[in-house]
Amino acid sequence: MSAPGIRVRFAPSPTGELHVGNARTALFNWLYARHHAGTFILRIEDTDQTRTTKAFEENLLDELGWLGINWDEGPGVGGAYGPYHQTNRLEIYHGCLDRLIADGKVYPCYCTEEELEAERASLVARRLMPRYLGKCRELSEAQQKQLCAEGRLPVWRFRVEEGPIVFEDLIRGPMAFQGEAIGDFIIVRSNGIPAYNFAVVADDHAMEISHVIRGEDHLSNTAAQILIYRALGFSPPVFAHHALVLGKDHTKLSKRHGATSVGAFRRRGILPEALLNYLALMGSSFEGGREIASAKEISEGFSLERTGKGGAVFDEEKLLWLNGIYIRSFEPAALAERLTPFIREAGYDEHSFRRDRLEGIVATVQDSLPTLADIGGYLGIFSDDRFRMDEEAASLLRGDDAKQVLAALRWLLDTGGVPGIGAVPVKDAPAVIPSNAEGTPVPPFADLIKKIGEQTGLKGKKLYLPIRAALTGRMHGPEMDRIFALLGPGSLRKRVEKALALT
Repeated sequence: MSAPGIRVRFAPSPTGELHVGNARTALFNWLYARHHAGTFILRIEDTDQTRTTKAFEENLLDELGWLGINWDEGPGVGGAYGPYHQTNRLEIYHGCLDRLIADGKVYPCYCTEEELEAERASLVARRLMPRYLGKCRELSEAQQKQLCAEGRLPVWRFRVEEGPIVFEDLIRGPMAFQGEAIGDFIIVRSNGIPAYNFAVVADDHAMEISHVIRGEDHLSNTAAQILIYRALGFSPPVFAHHALVLGKDHTKLSKRHGATSVGAFRRRGILPEALLNYLALMGSSFEGGREIASAKEISEGFSLERTGKGGAVFDEEKLLWLNGIYIRSFEPAALAERLTPFIREAGYDEHSFRRDRLEGIVATVQDSLPTLADIGGYLGIFSDDRFRMDEEAASLLRGDDAKQVLAALRWLLDTGGVPGIGAVPVKDAPAVIPSNAEGTPVPPFADLIKKIGEQTGLKGKKLYLPIRAALTGRMHGPEMDRIFALLGPGSLRKRVEKALALT
């Protein structure tokens, strides 16, 4: 087979939702492949059958696809280096194990969990690095048979020799570990299933992976894997270990910091473009200090060296800011499509709004949405059946200035702001809107505000806030002229009457 060029992989275990830290690793591999016109492989490490589920795998594939991270080889795509599930690659691992056994690089270990835990506790108590001390390293064949007769099933341990283990990291430079600090580690469990460090070496070699890009928490694993590469006579790939994603307390990002999975942010209404942009931005910046870039622009300018050696703090406020920018970049019609599932989640039928009115609502609230899920908090403004007034707004509307403003607004809604009639003193405004007022045209919002200001002598917040509070039920929100135009005469009059009825 000819030299395959740049080949990178993302090899997750489907044991839960896709964590943003793992998604960032997938993104870096994908960007590296795209930047170098290489191949991005998705490999499923599913040997932990007690925790791996098909549902988690399907979720993983869906979340990667949602982010726009597509793979060139892997599940659903195939490829010349498959299969792409570890459980279908056991023959490869067994073949590698046989080679190591024949070369004396590994040995069977019969120690029980209780014996290993006692050894570990003893080392910790003496303030020594916990590691396997080699109790079964030199067992005779007779001793091995005796232990087997006792019903003990062995694991296979790799013989680690003393001395330095060195490699060059693309991000961190020269790295060195000492073999004596590692101890003889398990490569195949007693049930025949390979351990992570063994399987990943066999897979990366067989799939001709050129670069392994992963988090810095794998640095010690890399040392162990290099020993296996050497023992099997394989050439190791180039390694690059990026910084981990941290919480604001500078510890590894976990559930205690809040939302940490791609799915959680997706359900909250974060756009995939925004999340991908943010994960690429963390710990670095784009050329020229830019913070907004498309996936194509990010891949074109991608460099592992710019990902940074220090931990990247996950700033949710920054993500929300970025998400808001992406939301505001959409045309209302396209944004309405993205908002549809969140409209339903909020308990509304999107078909209950005329399409042009729905797009008008979207255009009106677009600048106020930090996430797509926030649409539910605004739809009540435009639906009389779901309209609610919060206590802050109700409290304001009980004041004398507010009642004066609303009385003037009611009169102008009734008369249509006809010249001459609109100048009638507020105190002379009718107590009840005439029955035929429903058909009276509503003048532009700016004209009404001007007339109300002239009649009441009020301006600024004393003029604007009572109208906002009465018509939206809240003190803050989208531009009032747009809301005013969308509500229509009937809704406007109902809400003014409701506000005036407050005592």
